[in-house]
Amino acid sequence: MTVGARDGAPRQRRDARRNRELLLEAAHEVFTEQGLDAALDVIARRAGVGNATLYRHFPTRAALVDAVFRDSLTGTMDAGERARRAPDAWAGLTAYLEAVFSTLAADRGSNDLMTTHLRGVASLEAVHEHNRGTVDALLSRLRDEGTVRSDVTTEDVLFGLAALGRAVPALTAATASPTEVAAPGAAAAAPPDAWRRPLALFLAGLRTVPVAGALPAPALTAAELGEVLRELGPHRTRAGDRETGA
Repeated sequence: MTVGARDGAPRQRRDARRNRELLLEAAHEVFTEQGLDAALDVIARRAGVGNATLYRHFPTRAALVDAVFRDSLTGTMDAGERARRAPDAWAGLTAYLEAVFSTLAADRGSNDLMTTHLRGVASLEAVHEHNRGTVDALLSRLRDEGTVRSDVTTEDVLFGLAALGRAVPALTAATASPTEVAAPGAAAAAPPDAWRRPLALFLAGLRTVPVAGALPAPALTAAELGEVLRELGPHRTRAGDRETGA
């Protein structure tokens, strides 16, 4: 019995580690596809474990979200540090926002996380504070240079970016070609860059002097705009509904 106990304990620890890894992989897939309000039982089922196992490893949704997205949030802070060190403040700001919005387009879970507020996620609190500091520092430099309007505040910019960011998944879905749409559980295809156009328009509104040049990315067609608005609505069909058969 003693020998069995010694043999059993390492095996149980290996099983627990494996279950945790499976849960993190499944959670990342499901959150990417469906957002942070995805049903936790869908995650447990995709990982091949029971709900009790999920809650034993991650007692709350916030704990699971923190474990899944901690590395990607750290990457956002790294991009912010590079932007702060940029010799050209405007180039630093645009490069930083392009990096952030690329993440928002590729991953619905990251989009939910960075454009809303979820209590209890320690790494999220840090990245929100760092994001605010990055935008504030760059705006201060730009105001001193006379590049942006003197009455633009950090909160103005953060609000505008959050509102635009919430529309990015709908923009991505509406402008993806049929070959770019990944099946549930598959790796996400490279996202379209339709978000670059409204982001450029938003940034142009901050400047004291307009910048000449063509807008990036094509304009939406009437059909694509209709699809964006449908995707933004509460009546959209969610991947989780299809997966659970609801």
